[in-house]
Parts: sequence; structure tokens; C-alpha cells
Amino acid sequence: MLSVIIALSQRIVQAQSNIDQYITMGLANNQSIQQQHFELSKAEYALQQAKTFYYPNIALNSTYTLAQGGRVIGLPLGDLLNGAYATLNQLTSSNNFPKLENQNVLLNPNNFYDVKLHATYAIYNPDIKLNYRIKEEQVDLQKLEINLYKRELVKEIKTAYFQYIQSLKALGIYNNAQQLVKESYRINASLFNNQKINRSVLLRSEYEVKKIENSIIEALKNCENAQAYFNFLINRPLKDSIITDVFTSIPTALNDGTKRDITQREELGKLRIATAINTNLVHLSNNYLVPKVSAMLDAGAQNFDFKVNNHTPYVLFGLSVDWNLFAAGRNKYKVKEAEAALGSTNKQTEFIRSQLELQLSTTTNSFEAAKKVYENTLFQEKAALRNYNDLLKLYKEGLSLYIELLDAQNQYINAQLQSSIALMDTWVKFAEVERANSSYNLN
Repeated sequence: MLSVIIALSQRIVQAQSNIDQYITMGLANNQSIQQQHFELSKAEYALQQAKTFYYPNIALNSTYTLAQGGRVIGLPLGDLLNGAYATLNQLTSSNNFPKLENQNVLLNPNNFYDVKLHATYAIYNPDIKLNYRIKEEQVDLQKLEINLYKRELVKEIKTAYFQYIQSLKALGIYNNAQQLVKESYRINASLFNNQKINRSVLLRSEYEVKKIENSIIEALKNCENAQAYFNFLINRPLKDSIITDVFTSIPTALNDGTKRDITQREELGKLRIATAINTNLVHLSNNYLVPKVSAMLDAGAQNFDFKVNNHTPYVLFGLSVDWNLFAAGRNKYKVKEAEAALGSTNKQTEFIRSQLELQLSTTTNSFEAAKKVYENTLFQEKAALRNYNDLLKLYKEGLSLYIELLDAQNQYINAQLQSSIALMDTWVKFAEVERANSSYNLN
């Protein structure tokens, strides 16, 4: 007895090992998950970009201008100085003070160059810190999005795997049933040749043979379809072979997948992060009340005609304060909008939590019911086999009708199918519970 239990346990562990290998393959090959990883990279690069706002920004700026026409400034030098110069010339009996002309100076600099390093630095700007937090949360949000895709894919792969095994078991049951109906046909042919039964019984027996052949054709088609779908999920050629193991027990020997806990669900994690993001957006919107202080520094050279001399280099430093004092209520409305988004997220969290609790409750109940159904189908299969064997013995001895044997035969075939379906259904239901409480280890 102990050896049987160990053998069954080894089969279960091996089955899990095979399916885990397929899950690993599916997670690595899935194109949707690969796309989500690109979205994660985008979010991480956006986070690095937000971090750069903590540092100064330095740029090299250079300009060269040629100008003609435009606005001018009038300088009345002659009007201001010529009278004084004339008096000085008379007093000195010389012409040392020439007559000056009024000047018009062009505002646009002509043949002028300016080369400088322009540096800016945010001395005080709380928006930078909030923006960085938001980008961090968006990275975490995208990581949860990837895990959400993975968990759904794990459930789909497991379900497809168990359905493929079920299709194989159904095909095997119909192949075994074919042997039964052929044996019935052989017995009836012998009885007919010995004039112990009429032709109608032989024809009905032949009909059963053809019916099973049709069931085998249908089961084979289901196997091929299940195989193609499973390979599609793990991104392999559709006709690749699938390694399967014999499942002889329900998944009660595995980790407790019926624990009623939804705290690890990625959906709730995403909503928690969305709440944090909206909270930071509210703070960001309220920052219009806070002045932003920044500094700038220019170090360069400028002159006309590309000249370089002692007056060419220059340094310019400045401080700026940006304080929004009036915007016709625009900023207040922006705050209200952010607060409304936060309230919507909070209500959505409550609703989603209720949905997830309902999902876990229903899947757990379905799993428990599937286990009980499987136990009943095992009893039905054993009873149907015993009944068939008894009636077959009586029929060979001429003590029962063929219709009774045929009914027992169909009951046995159906009982086998129902037992096989019920067993795989417990594994499918277990995968659904595992998905509902996010208990599968993705690492």
C-alpha cells in the first residue's frame, strides 16, 4: 500500500514538473508578455528621465547676427556737445574739439557673435519630486501588468494541458470500447450462425461498432485541436508532440490552493498604485500655490567683427521666481479634477475587491464540488463495470437479453468518460482557484 502511495505521489510531482516546464516555455515565448516588457522599459526610461531634473542643465549656445534696417536709437551728440566744443576751441585758439554729428544707432546688432555656456538649476521645485514618485509608481504598475498577463497565461496553459490529457483519455476509452463492441459483435455473429438470435440483434451489434468508430474519429479530431491550441499558447508549432503524465488522483496533495485570500491579486495591487498616483497628482495640482525658484548662469564671449579682447568674455548670473498668482480658477479646477479621479479609483477598488472575493468563493466552491463529483463517478464506473461483466456472462449463457447487455455496455463506456472528465475537471478547477488567489509562484 505504501509503495502505491509513493508511486502516485511521484506521478503527481512529475506531472507538475512537466506542466511547469511548459509554463516556463510559454511565459518566455508569449508575444504579449514580450510587448509588455517593452512597455516596462519605456516606464523605466521615463523614470531615469525624471531623475535628471534633480541635476543642472548645461547647454552650449552660440549666435551670429547680421542686421540692416529696423529700429534705431537717436543720439543727439552734436546738439549736446557742439556748442561747448566751439567755446573750448575759442578759449584755446585751436581746433582740438571737432564738430560732431548727431548719431542714429541700429538696435539690431550687425556682424555680432555670442558664444556661451548656459546653465540652469531648479533650486526649489516640489513638482520634480512628485513627478519622480509618479514615474516610480508607473514602473511598479507596469511590473504588475506583466504579472497579470503571466497569471492569466498560466491558467490558460494549465487548462489546455488538462483538456488535452482529457481528449487523449477519451480516445483511449473509445478504443477500449471498440474492443468491447467488436467482441459483442463476434458473440452475436456466433449466436446468429447457431440460430439462437435473430438478425435484428446482429444488425444492432454492427450498428454499435460503427457508432464507436464515429466516436473515435470525433475523439481524434478533438485531440488534434487540443494539441494545436496548447502549442499555440506556448508559441510552438501546432503539431509538436506534448509530453503527458498519467493523472490518477485529484490535486489535494499539492499546496493549499483553496485558501480564501485575494491580497496577492495583481488587480488590487494596480489599484493601490493607481490610488497613490492620483494622490500625488492631487499634490502636484496644489503646487500652483508654491513659488518655484531657479538659477541661471551664462559664461561666454561676445563682440563685433569676431574680435577678441579684454572686454569679450562675460559672466551673467540670475535668479528667477515663478509664482502663479492668477489664472481665472484654472488651477483650482485642475485640483478638483485630480480629486475626482482619486475618488473614482477608491470606489473602483471597493468594487473590484468584491468581485475578486466573489470569484475566489465561486471557484473554491466549484473545486470542492468537482472533487465530490469525481468520487461519485469512480463509484459509478466500478458499478457499471461489475454490471457489464455480470450481464455479459449471463448473455453468453442465454439468460439475458441483448438490449440489457447493450445498456450495460453503454453505461460502462459513459461511466468511464464521466470519470475521466471529472478527474481532469478537478485539475482545471484547481487551476482556476490558483488563479483566483494568485498562489502560483511566477519566480
